[in-house]
Amino acid sequence: MNKQEHFKSGFVSIIGRPNVGKSTLLNRIVGQKVAIMSDVPQTTRNKIQGVVTTDDSQIVFIDTPGIHRPLTRLNDFMLQSAYSTFNEVDLVLFVVNAAEKRGAGDNFILEKIKNLRTPKFLIINKIDQVKPEQLLKIITDYTSDNEFNEVVPISAANGSNVNEMMETIKKYIPEGPQYYPSDQVTDHPEYFVVAEFIREKILQLTKEEVPHSVAVMVDSMQRNEDNKVHIYATIIVDRASQKGIIIGKGGKMLKEVGIRARKDIEAMLGDKIYLELWVKVQKDWRDKQSNLQDYGYRQKDYD
Repeated sequence: MNKQEHFKSGFVSIIGRPNVGKSTLLNRIVGQKVAIMSDVPQTTRNKIQGVVTTDDSQIVFIDTPGIHRPLTRLNDFMLQSAYSTFNEVDLVLFVVNAAEKRGAGDNFILEKIKNLRTPKFLIINKIDQVKPEQLLKIITDYTSDNEFNEVVPISAANGSNVNEMMETIKKYIPEGPQYYPSDQVTDHPEYFVVAEFIREKILQLTKEEVPHSVAVMVDSMQRNEDNKVHIYATIIVDRASQKGIIIGKGGKMLKEVGIRARKDIEAMLGDKIYLELWVKVQKDWRDKQSNLQDYGYRQKDYD
C-alpha cells in the first residue's frame, strides 16, 4: 500500500491566556524555534504557524496571542487574531498552566469555546511544576463543568508526554494533501521571524520597563560581498524615554540585543549575519491603524 494513500493533513489552533507556555509548546512540537518566548505576558502578537511533517501526516499548528482584555487597538488586533482560528481549524488545544489556579482568564476562554463544534483538547502544561496528586484535582476542576474530547497533561519545557499528545492529535486530523514542503517549519517569511527574534530579546532584557510598546521592522536583508547576510532593522517605541532604555548607557543595551538576536537568526538562516539596529520613536503607534499595518499587524490577518 502507498504510504501516501491515507495521508493526513490539517490545522490545529493553540489557545490560552497569556504566559501559559503556548510558544514553548509550538517550538517543542516543531523541533526548533519559530515562536518567540518571554516571561512577559502577551508576547505573541500575530498568529504564528509551525509545520510538522512526517511520512503519513502534515499538521499546521497556529500559536495565537494570549487571550486577554483589550486595552489598545493592538490588543484588539491580537484578540481578533486568536478568535479567528476557532472555526477554521480541525482541532483546538486549550492550554492551561498546572502551576496556577484556574482564574478569570481561563473562565473567559472556556466561555468562548463552550459551544465550539470543532473538537477541543485540554492541554495541562507545566506538570513538572506540580505533584502528581495535584494533577487529578486540576483535571476535575476543568472538566467538571466543561466538555473536552481529550485531556492531555504535558510539560512543553522538558517534552514530557508531548509525543503522546502528537499521536492523539493525529487521530483527529482528516485525510488531505500536503500543503507545505517537507522541510518547511513555518509559513512566515524570514523578515517576520527575524523581527520577532529581535523583539524577543528586547522583552527579555528590558522586562517591565518597555512592556508592549515595541515593534520591529526589518528594513532590508541581503547577502553582501563578505558572504554575510546584512540585516538592517528599526525598533519602534512609543516614547523618547523608552528609546533611551533600549539604547542604554553608551549603547550597551542595544548592543546586547543585537548580540543575542544574532545567535538565533544565524541558527535559523544557517548563515553568518551582520545586524544593524536603529531605534525610532513613533508616539501612540499601537492605537493608529496606519502604524499597525506598517509594522505588520494587518487587518487581513483576522478578516
